[in-house]
Amino acid sequence: MKPAAPASVGMPEFWDDACKHLVKKDRVMKRLIPQFKDATLQSRGDAFVTLARSIVGQQISVKAAQTVWDRFALLTAAMTPRRVLKLKVDDMRAAGLSARKVEYLVDLALHFDDNRLRLGLWPSLDDETIIAELTAVRGIGRWTAEMFLIFHLMRPNVLPLDDVGLINGISRNYFSGESVSRSDAREVAAAWAPYCSVATWYIWRSLDPAPVAY
Repeated sequence: MKPAAPASVGMPEFWDDACKHLVKKDRVMKRLIPQFKDATLQSRGDAFVTLARSIVGQQISVKAAQTVWDRFALLTAAMTPRRVLKLKVDDMRAAGLSARKVEYLVDLALHFDDNRLRLGLWPSLDDETIIAELTAVRGIGRWTAEMFLIFHLMRPNVLPLDDVGLINGISRNYFSGESVSRSDAREVAAAWAPYCSVATWYIWRSLDPAPVAY
């Protein structure tokens, strides 16, 4: 599939078409989408901030991630790569960041500050190529790269199978709470294509009505 055009801050252009498709193709989406029709996926419009927030959010709950991020953000007047590089490690640790996440955030800031990432080319590249480039950065695994595709580039068909919320949401909404494998999740998501990102967003909403934003 040809990559979607780069999105500006705000609702993706494909959102309404995606919702119509999902309501038609999937019984759970037909129930969920009307419940959350007043909210949509939103982009912050800042690649560095999106990736930094994703790193902070690794392996902790959305609520805990927001708390740590809020403390971290208080350390600097603006969340830019150069300003992050000027922060003291002890202050970052005191904000609730693990030693490893501090290392990851510093390395990410260095990649941006040194222009090692091909940001200008990403809108024209396919999802897997961007994931390969991002996962070459320390601390960015496939999940973090997929959050970037969804929340910054607003790619319509990302299925983050490593996301605990997605797996739990599929378990609750499609399997009455029974354990779900990646294969089970893939089978459910077959009806979502080519709008897996949108369906995933609604699955997250079913667990927590407050929209997630990276």
